[in-house]
Amino acid sequence: MALLLDNQFAQLPSTKEVATKPFLDSVCHLPPFFDCLGSKVFAPIKADISGNITKIKGVYDSDPAKYETLQKILEAEKDIYGAEWPKAGATLALMWLKRGLRFIQILLQSLADGERDENHPNLIRVNITKAYDQALKMYHGWIVQKVFKAALLAAPYRSDFLKALSKGQEVAEEDCLANVQQFLVNFTSTVDAIYEMYTVMNAELDYTV
Repeated sequence: MALLLDNQFAQLPSTKEVATKPFLDSVCHLPPFFDCLGSKVFAPIKADISGNITKIKGVYDSDPAKYETLQKILEAEKDIYGAEWPKAGATLALMWLKRGLRFIQILLQSLADGERDENHPNLIRVNITKAYDQALKMYHGWIVQKVFKAALLAAPYRSDFLKALSKGQEVAEEDCLANVQQFLVNFTSTVDAIYEMYTVMNAELDYTV
């Protein structure tokens, strides 16, 4: 579980504002999560997440004081881009990034909750399908959806996936899932806060790719 626990997300303040630097410091370690899924079909999601992180970091690095929180980035870009906002800049990058993060969150929560296919208990297709259907499918056209269906067929065994999350170490499943649950506490509250921010600022877009 080193992949997750070594880079846990910070606890949010009561204002639910997400500090940009700690967020970037933690989220930049998540792209390798998709390597744990085994199939190269997940490579485009990994690349998309990495690219969006780079875009957000570029904006933050241009003026760390101005862009201290993710909320301040959206507020500033709303003024900068005018009619083009929110389909521009770090605002657009974060919009897609949060969807990838939601995919990870739902997949891990499903595993931690013990959801599994009774006929194939050592497969994680049911968990990946739930995550994809709830976090990404509605934003994908039929071609991209077909790619994901292929990815499901190549999903790793549950035991292999949990071992990959532990960076190859032999960890008892119950201990591994307890670590997943621990990671999810701050991670889920962060993802929820970003989604809420997009709703409040009317920055959510529903076009498909």
